[in-house]
Amino acid sequence: MDAAHLPYPATIGVLLAGGLARRMGGGDKALRLIGGQTLLARATARLAPQCAGLIVNADGDPARFAGLGLPVVPDTLPDHPGPLAGVLAALDWVRHHRPGHDWVVSVPTDAPFLPRDLVARLHQARIAAGTPLACAGSGGRVHPVVGLWPVALAERLRHALTVEEERRVGRFAALQGVAAAEWASEPLDPFFNLNRPEDLAAAEAALAATPDA
Repeated sequence: MDAAHLPYPATIGVLLAGGLARRMGGGDKALRLIGGQTLLARATARLAPQCAGLIVNADGDPARFAGLGLPVVPDTLPDHPGPLAGVLAALDWVRHHRPGHDWVVSVPTDAPFLPRDLVARLHQARIAAGTPLACAGSGGRVHPVVGLWPVALAERLRHALTVEEERRVGRFAALQGVAAAEWASEPLDPFFNLNRPEDLAAAEAALAATPDA
């Protein structure tokens, strides 16, 4: 992935694949199929052209994601404390492995219709608002897990997770200062996420009706 052509600061993408998928029946939700493609592969294809590199955040055996050829970065905190821990793991990884890159964008792997202009519009939103963070919004809702994070925030986030026991992504982001970039939710919400088996069926139907979604 060549970041030279991108009109915003080089940004590393983290695909958050560490959820326990209890409502989906357990297992790796990121490896469920839609349109003959895993959710993880679909998210990778959406995000890769927008980023200077990608990593996968997931605990357990990294070999199950080997087909994508991406670094698999586990949480650095125990007991599955949620997506904020995945963001922290990504910020730490970038600091050590990609010095000179100051931004991370996080996305859940259970959102199969991520926008192709996601990273550009998140950067535009935080610049316009003068905030250090940005997240996505659609249909009157914000999606803080779909967010843009400065690598310099790592120690503040670590303190929030380990000392303040913060687990809510939206609350933590709001305390730092976050702008929302808005997308239309019709005809298809780009942040529609899959939590239950029936959501997979709905996503398949949406893909059949809108093949370029």
